[in-house]
Amino acid sequence: MEQADLKLWAQYIHAIEKKLAQGDATEHTHRAALQAFIESFVTGVSATNEPKHIDCGAPDFVIRKGVTTIGYIEAKDIGISLDVTEKSDQLKRYRGSLTNLILTDYLEFRWYVDGEKRLSARLGTATKDGKIKRDKEGIQAVAELLASFLEHQAEKVGTPQELAQRMARLAHMIHDLIIEAFKQEAEGGSLHNQLAAFRDNLIPDLSPEYFADMYAQTITYGLFAARCAAPDNKDFTRQNAAYLLPKTNPFLRKLFNTIAGPELDDRIAWLVDELAQILAQADMEAVLNNFGKHSGKEDPVVHFYETFLKAYDPKVREMRGVYYTPEPVVSYIVRSIDYLLSLLQKAM
Repeated sequence: MEQADLKLWAQYIHAIEKKLAQGDATEHTHRAALQAFIESFVTGVSATNEPKHIDCGAPDFVIRKGVTTIGYIEAKDIGISLDVTEKSDQLKRYRGSLTNLILTDYLEFRWYVDGEKRLSARLGTATKDGKIKRDKEGIQAVAELLASFLEHQAEKVGTPQELAQRMARLAHMIHDLIIEAFKQEAEGGSLHNQLAAFRDNLIPDLSPEYFADMYAQTITYGLFAARCAAPDNKDFTRQNAAYLLPKTNPFLRKLFNTIAGPELDDRIAWLVDELAQILAQADMEAVLNNFGKHSGKEDPVVHFYETFLKAYDPKVREMRGVYYTPEPVVSYIVRSIDYLLSLLQKAM
């Protein structure tokens, strides 16, 4: 390891020791040190720590290079057992939804790819007097772990089942974020207003839970529909998705613009960006190969929904009767609901 790298590690460890010496350090205390270290470790990388996102269930750091999300870091206080944390519902949810994740107590680092632990390494051990007993070999191992984490690129999705599974996992997490954000939000907030508008114009007895489910599915499937319409040579992002939704599906287009357009809640947007990135990298020709994309006789957007819902919630799929439905019937249903949705937009 070069001298400059050793100096960077020394600065990071010293910053932690300085806070430990104060005697009242928590997991929040060391976030600034970790953020500064990650951003210095590789040029052009940013580590965003947004408290209002974290309060709703987001990991502590979103790691980006430019506008591209590289991965996520969840940090716990020094002394907290990562073995226990690893088994928590929170980490199970993160590992199940996020493809590139680090769990750390600021000294030990565990790297997960698609939910599986790839590497683990430790810088050193905290002593009773607030010092860090350094491990030279451990520092090198952590450096290699972080380099691999920051260089990791998710594998391109190439089958309907694999894409449906990834979409479903993120949809579940979006659902959970919406529920938590709704609980924390005051009456009159954006989510409360949207729920009220849905109750007034579409479903009078709509519960917050079912609203979150509908919201998460609409965002997820709206992005999928937009990706199906996007040219392969065009950059696909959450921001341009609304313009790519087919005009032949006015219901989905209007609903997506209503709840997931430019005003999308910032507490949810980071995860929607993750979903958009997965869709952008997917081999859509391979995914849609068996959904009539080349024949022109069937709409792949309509018929892929059965595959998605099977992964998202098979019980809901049976309850709603989402199996093969002839396209003329689907078209009639869409046109019939379009008028109601136009009233919903006016109400919001």
